Amino acid sequence: MLISNPWPAAVTRVAFALAVAVIVGLALDAFTETLLLSAVGLLGYNIWQLYRLEHWLRCSKRAHAPRAEGLWGAVFDGFNRQQRRRRARRERLASLLRRFRESANAMPDGTVILSGHGEMQWWNRTASRYLGLSWPRDQGQRIANLIRHPDFADYIERGDWGDPIKISAPHDPLRVVEIRIVPYGDEQRMLLARDVSELHRLETMRRDFVGNISNELRTPLTVLRGMSEQISDLPEPNADDLERPLVLMDQQIERMSRLVDDLLLLSRLETEAPDAQLDPVNMPELLKTLVDEARTLSEGKHTITLDVDEAVAIEADAEELRSAFSNLLANAVKYTEPGGRIAVRWFKTAGAACLTVADTGRGIPAHHLPRLTERFYRVDSGRATRDGGTGLGLAIVKHVLSRHGGHLEVTSTLDEGSTFSCVFPTYSHQRSPERSQ
Repeated sequence: MLISNPWPAAVTRVAFALAVAVIVGLALDAFTETLLLSAVGLLGYNIWQLYRLEHWLRCSKRAHAPRAEGLWGAVFDGFNRQQRRRRARRERLASLLRRFRESANAMPDGTVILSGHGEMQWWNRTASRYLGLSWPRDQGQRIANLIRHPDFADYIERGDWGDPIKISAPHDPLRVVEIRIVPYGDEQRMLLARDVSELHRLETMRRDFVGNISNELRTPLTVLRGMSEQISDLPEPNADDLERPLVLMDQQIERMSRLVDDLLLLSRLETEAPDAQLDPVNMPELLKTLVDEARTLSEGKHTITLDVDEAVAIEADAEELRSAFSNLLANAVKYTEPGGRIAVRWFKTAGAACLTVADTGRGIPAHHLPRLTERFYRVDSGRATRDGGTGLGLAIVKHVLSRHGGHLEVTSTLDEGSTFSCVFPTYSHQRSPERSQ
């Protein structure tokens, strides 16, 4: 029981005990002995309570102090109050720490708490993923011993952390990480790691694009300038003298025009949202038209076949599909040797609608396949230049398919040919299938 001021009651009890001892001692004619015995009893009682308190503090795992009455009860109650307050503070701190760790683990950036000497004290899961750290194995380790990139070693040693650095992730060379160190508190540091792989890739693509577009435009402009100078140097040009320069100039102008058109189309595909309302596409008619155009482009040098399952239909932007499919057919004609075969199929497979353009060309080496849809990427740049390609065709195909929820699959075998497959996961059935040839 809690007593606000236990001393009056304690003094009263001691006085009462002494008074009883005095009375008993006088009655028995043993005043000294009785008084001494009472004092020993009071001393023994207090020693016993002290022992209970010391034993509880030293050995007991009980949350509450022993129970007692009077002054010792107040002492034990005071310890219980202190225990409750400490437990409440500990729970609040644990809750705050738990929320901090949960919020830190939810951060998209890696966070590492460092001591003044660079030892790692704590980090979140994102830091483990970006930097290859393992908890608790690496706790207390110097971070410079685990991230051995030379740029990082220089960065952490120089102490000038105003600007971040970019390095490859220790356990993932394809991941680019931006690292910044922020001092705080008393000789404490916080390391922040951000995944900038996508930004790095976009920056690389931007540099490559600027370089490629410069080269693509420089070639026809050089030809045009040369032809212009050649014509201007003629003393009295006639029709025969002008025929070849004009033909070359017309070819280069056409090439630049195609390049600009493809760039504008690709820009529109990348920046504009797809149409919300799509219409059913007459695939047999569309593919027959494109195959006829491919045969005209081929000039009878290739055998081009068409196989259409008319029961398979999709809803799409017909003009975008026309642009994508025509690029695939044009590439097949360009890169298939005369006398080769090109097979175009529209069919249903594995729960998807699929258009395949298969040729018997020379094939594509496997290491080129992952990069085929990059802008201006060419397997044979010299041959592509001679054929007048812009290097943007497969990039256009990729973006058109992506806008329709589809994707491009490419398989190729050297000296046997290549197959480009446009896969559409959403399709519908219509009238009974008929085959077109």
